[in-house]
Amino acid sequence: MTSTKAILVPIDFSDTSAQALHYAKEFARRFEKGLHLLHVVSDADVSPGTEAFWGFSDKEVQRRWIEVATAKLEGHCSDREQAAFGLRTAVEVGTPFVEIIRYARTHEIDLIVMGTHGRGAVKHLLMGSVAEQVVRQAPCAVLTVRHPSHKFEKP
Repeated sequence: MTSTKAILVPIDFSDTSAQALHYAKEFARRFEKGLHLLHVVSDADVSPGTEAFWGFSDKEVQRRWIEVATAKLEGHCSDREQAAFGLRTAVEVGTPFVEIIRYARTHEIDLIVMGTHGRGAVKHLLMGSVAEQVVRQAPCAVLTVRHPSHKFEKP
């Protein structure tokens, strides 16, 4: 196995990404590696018309999403784990797979551990797969983790 310096875990706050984080923490412990957590606020999360409906500008809504996501990310590791892993957290805005790949390149990540939701064939065709795009285009190894309750769907 090659020497891993830093592990990236994209977090979407689902049970599946929590499962991926569990694996990543174990890798970080065993191999004494740094851990990065990344959440991507999709442009679709902040939709046009927000100001008219809620009274907040798109920029204000986006700023609040980033604040909330940043606080949630930091809560995923105990203070002891944060110190042991040299935890770094980041929230980016954009297309999830693009930002994950960009982050991995910029921070010289050599392992991405991420959850996969295992949607059926029709949902996959309609929505695509962030995990699949990352696997295809990442500059490093990618470990995909599915939630244990996921059931196999015949394609």
